[in-house]
Amino acid sequence: MSYVTKIELKSAGTEVVDFLQKMCSNDIDKPVGTVIHTGVHNHKGGYENDCSLARVAENCYMMISLSTTQTRAYNWLSQHLPANGSVILSDVSSMYTTLNVIGPKAKDFLHELAEIPLHITKFPSMTVKTMYLGHASGIKAMRLTHTGDDGWMLYIPSEYALHVYDTLISSGHDYGLKNVGLMAHRSLRIEKYLAYWGIDLDSNSTPLECGRDFRVKKNKPFIGQEALLKQKEEGIKKRFVQLLVEDHDNHSDPWPWGGEPIYRNGKFAGMTTSAAYGFSLESHICLGYVQDFTDNTGNRNIINENWVMDPNAKYEIDIAGRRFPVKVGISAPKSPYMPTQHNLDDHYPMYETQ
Repeated sequence: MSYVTKIELKSAGTEVVDFLQKMCSNDIDKPVGTVIHTGVHNHKGGYENDCSLARVAENCYMMISLSTTQTRAYNWLSQHLPANGSVILSDVSSMYTTLNVIGPKAKDFLHELAEIPLHITKFPSMTVKTMYLGHASGIKAMRLTHTGDDGWMLYIPSEYALHVYDTLISSGHDYGLKNVGLMAHRSLRIEKYLAYWGIDLDSNSTPLECGRDFRVKKNKPFIGQEALLKQKEEGIKKRFVQLLVEDHDNHSDPWPWGGEPIYRNGKFAGMTTSAAYGFSLESHICLGYVQDFTDNTGNRNIINENWVMDPNAKYEIDIAGRRFPVKVGISAPKSPYMPTQHNLDDHYPMYETQ
């Protein structure tokens, strides 16, 4: 995942902390070594970025976001920098090659190569540590993934990239290590109901609409706070959902790809944003937003989870002119490949704890 945007923000004093607290809706003043998932919002509460912030030093953060937002994220931060130049902003994307090591054996595998303890008590989820691997130094290892599985994102100084990759591949035979492509990654994250900025999230969608309001810290001022507090009081008019396609033949029926109309009880109710085949759920899965439009006027009405999850509501999506029934959810469905309860905390604390 070397394509991801990497932006370094730092200051001589605490100015970078104050700046990011104003820019981000989550509380970013966490101990050094913490990684925080946070939204960066406009004055309407919509997303200008959805990112991870790693606090690598007292007055230095690394921001990670998708490549499609590289220019936009950098420009949005630049426009709001303190006029006195106290916060330094640097795009360091090309300085780091990013390799993910993901899966139930990731900890045991990396334990053979790294010199630091990797147990969950020593290297918790949503933390970052500096790692040596092979003959490479200065690797920023973050225990989080964008698939919902346990693992590490390794931010490797680019001059060591080939050496680290070769070391991983040559040492991974006993663990069944395999290269995994972007489309497999896409399938995993859609199965886990994980939204992507620039695909599922945009400047017109808010944390309340996509179920991420638990990451919004309303006891501190930030850009977009007033709009989000108002929306919290008035209610939302659209809701991010996961749609499992039913009665679908993979060999003969058209596949969804995002942008399909959603129908609720025969009425148009929104659009899908992304889709993939879920191999563990053995079903096509879509993500998207559902809304309640008034007949004739097209005005949007306030909705809630009871409306979305009404057991009497019949949902469908239109794929290439054909409607297929779908099962709607607002949380990731259970999969036969999900960890059992006794080790769930060792695999899945990274998305809900920050």
